[in-house]
This record gives sequence, C-alpha cells and structure tokens, in this order.
Amino acid sequence: MEVGFLSILSLGFVLGIKHAIEPDHVIAVSTIASQSKKLSRSSLAGVFWGIGHTATLFIVGIILIFLKGDIPEKWAMSLEFLVGIMLVYLGITTILSLKKIHTHGHAGEEHKGQHGHNHQHKNVSYVKSMLIGLVHGLAGSGAMVLLTMSTVKSAWEGAIYILIFGAGTVIGMLFFTTIIGIPFVFSAKKLNLNKTLTQIIGVISVSFGVYYMYSLGVAEGLFKLWIQ
Repeated sequence: MEVGFLSILSLGFVLGIKHAIEPDHVIAVSTIASQSKKLSRSSLAGVFWGIGHTATLFIVGIILIFLKGDIPEKWAMSLEFLVGIMLVYLGITTILSLKKIHTHGHAGEEHKGQHGHNHQHKNVSYVKSMLIGLVHGLAGSGAMVLLTMSTVKSAWEGAIYILIFGAGTVIGMLFFTTIIGIPFVFSAKKLNLNKTLTQIIGVISVSFGVYYMYSLGVAEGLFKLWIQ
C-alpha cells in the first residue's frame, strides 16, 4: 500500500471524527443518550449510530462508485430534509417520554415501588440509534461519494476509504455520546433535574429540525425544485 494512500486514509479517519460531531448528528444521538441511566449505554448508542451510518455510506457509496454516478441534487437535498423531519420526531418523542415517566412514577408510589421502580428507568434503544445512523448516512452519501472519488484512484481504494472514514465516525461519536451521557447519568437519581435536561434536549432537537427543514426547503430552494 502506497504511502500516499496511507496518508489519505489517515485524513479520512480524521474527517470521519470531525463528521461525527456535526450538529444534526450530535443532537439526534443526544435524544438517545438522554434516555440512559448508565454511561456505558450512552457510549454504545454512539457506536451503533456509527455502525448504521457507515453501513449506509458504504453500500450506497460503492454502488454509486461502480456505476460512476451520483445522486441528483433534488434527491440529495430531499434526503437531507428527511434528517430534519427525524430530528423533530426525535425531539417530540423525547419530550413525550417525560409524561410516561411521570405517569409510571405515580404508579410506582401506589405499588410501593414493586413495578414503578422499573418503569422509571428509561432504556436506550440501540436499534433506534442504528436507524438514526442509517438516515444520516443516506443523507450524506452523495457528498461522501464526491469526496471519495476526488481523493482515491480506484473503486477498491474508495471502499477502504469509506470504511476508514466510518471507523472515524464511530470513534468520534463514541467519545461524544460518552460526554453527552455524563450529565444524564449523574442526574439519574435527581428526577426533576433529569427531566429538565431531557426536556432541553427535546426542545433543541425540535427547534434545530424545524430550522434545518426551513433552511433546505426555503433558503436553499428545495421546495422550488419539487414544484418545477
């Protein structure tokens, strides 16, 4: 393997880490991390996001590289718009989860904690984390292919590059979901503080999702592209 290609792979790994901490990625995974009572679960949520993200990038990327094609701008932007819808959905479900905890909390008081204790513990869904990663990967596949084709010389080099880039996103998101999970883990026994933090994450996710959709649909002209 040439030294030049090894340098490219090193750059791809670093870019993968940087890619993982883009606002829409961090906000989406934060809604999952907010459901955790254990730091290890928050960390694993980031790993599963990275796996889903890499899987989509790799599959779509390799197909497009071999076909020597790209994703039309309208469809690429539409996939990005899907991320905005997902962020709004994640934010709303995160906020609504607080009501379930409140309801189960009262049930726990009535049953002397026999069932209520378990109900109050929120579970991290690794499948959900992976699905979020899949959507993010699908939305970013067009840009990934352009970056890959401008960097490498052949399809097999492109495949390796995407995998190394994906490894970077996994490491990056593992690190940041661990950091994000710390306040939720430490506030797990302080119900009011935990609810407040979770609500803040939910509101941020909804707000950013709406902004994201407006930016793509109106400012960048996606709605006009579909009308034409």
